[in-house]
Amino acid sequence: MPQKEFLKKLIGKWEGNSRTWFEPGKLADESKATGEFVEVLDGRFVRHTYKGTIQGKPRRGEELIAFNSITKSFQLSWVDDFHMNYAIMFSQGESKERGFKVRGDYDVGADQPKWGWRTEYELVDENHLTITAYNILPTGMEAMAVETKYQRVR
Repeated sequence: MPQKEFLKKLIGKWEGNSRTWFEPGKLADESKATGEFVEVLDGRFVRHTYKGTIQGKPRRGEELIAFNSITKSFQLSWVDDFHMNYAIMFSQGESKERGFKVRGDYDVGADQPKWGWRTEYELVDENHLTITAYNILPTGMEAMAVETKYQRVR
């Protein structure tokens, strides 16, 4: 599906469930999530705002998504009051058949190697969206971190 068409199909309100892992294979939380995708600057960009809870505490975040027509890559900036609560993560990556996958890096502490973060968007059909994120350890090992399964509300 063409990239701009994919972004337009995201526009609307969504709800579903988010699952979070802090350690490989150990589910730490499963809770309801709501999100909204809106066009920004005449549809050049899409903003995803979301909220939910994690371990009983409120969680909110925002992503700004674009398809860079020069580099032919998706770009995403992300802030969150839980996972990315001290910086802005910038990720970039490629199109997939029903979405995209991007990769960014984040700091875990002073004088420590950065960790990677891969995010995949898959529009399963017009009314179902899965967003999956993976932690990438400095060794290169990947582990599922967050999976959000949305269903379109309107």
